[in-house]
Amino acid sequence: MSEFIIATASTADMSAEYLQENEIPFISYTYMIDDVVYEDDCKEETKQQLYERMRQGEIVTTSMINTYTYYTFFKQLMEKGKDVIFLDMSREITKSYVNALEAEKQIKEEYPLQRFYMMDTRCISGGLGILLDNMVKLRDAGKSFDETILSNKIPNPPEMHRFTVDDLNYLKRGGRVSNAAALVGGLLSVKPVMYTSNEGKLVVAEKIRGRKSSLLAILEHMKKDFSEPAGKDVFIRHADCLEDAQFMRDKILETFDGVESVTITGLGTVIGAHCGPGLLTIFYLGSERFG
Repeated sequence: MSEFIIATASTADMSAEYLQENEIPFISYTYMIDDVVYEDDCKEETKQQLYERMRQGEIVTTSMINTYTYYTFFKQLMEKGKDVIFLDMSREITKSYVNALEAEKQIKEEYPLQRFYMMDTRCISGGLGILLDNMVKLRDAGKSFDETILSNKIPNPPEMHRFTVDDLNYLKRGGRVSNAAALVGGLLSVKPVMYTSNEGKLVVAEKIRGRKSSLLAILEHMKKDFSEPAGKDVFIRHADCLEDAQFMRDKILETFDGVESVTITGLGTVIGAHCGPGLLTIFYLGSERFG
């Protein structure tokens, strides 16, 4: 049995089955539809139901996790008497991170004889999932608390994040693009191709006209940083766009020799709520994060 606990947030977008099988406690982000609050439970049926409702025009909003909720979650972990590693989204992407830091401070004061480590992962969704899985494998191989952390700190091979969205209106609602940009982008069928930087920020690499062209643009960007694909895994997360995910899986297998596997799963509800149905994301270990 491991001497420490690895915990995460639902936005690692790992399946509920994976989290249960690997004994990974997780804190759930929430979303709201028609004044009803729902928890991100990491179940596939929950994801599909959300995207169906979004395609029907229902408005989805999300909220931060407050300090007390983080504190309560952390306290439950520490009461097990073990050291804890906690992995959440990049601090550059979620404002909840500040609340988590405050809860971490309280926990360290209350449990001075136990270690609590919260990493600025600089990851989101499947990238966070890759980091989590790497740490779990080290834990299960008998690595220590410190070894598990040090083996996953930068400058180790970074988790690459590449995205494209299908409808700019969802980014407009979240304040990430202006009304004018969303309107013009919609008229011209502009699809932004994005990535996550070394600092953990979401960056637009380029703007492409047409859905299929944006998918192929992701593939071109992968050629820059996926120079040693042999034996590596690729993870595709999609928000109700399975055919596009399958198209990209086939293209990746055609383009990169020796890829171990390409796994397709549904994208989590909280990330999907911000970007809308049609969001397609690809994650893998690469050489350097750039556009």
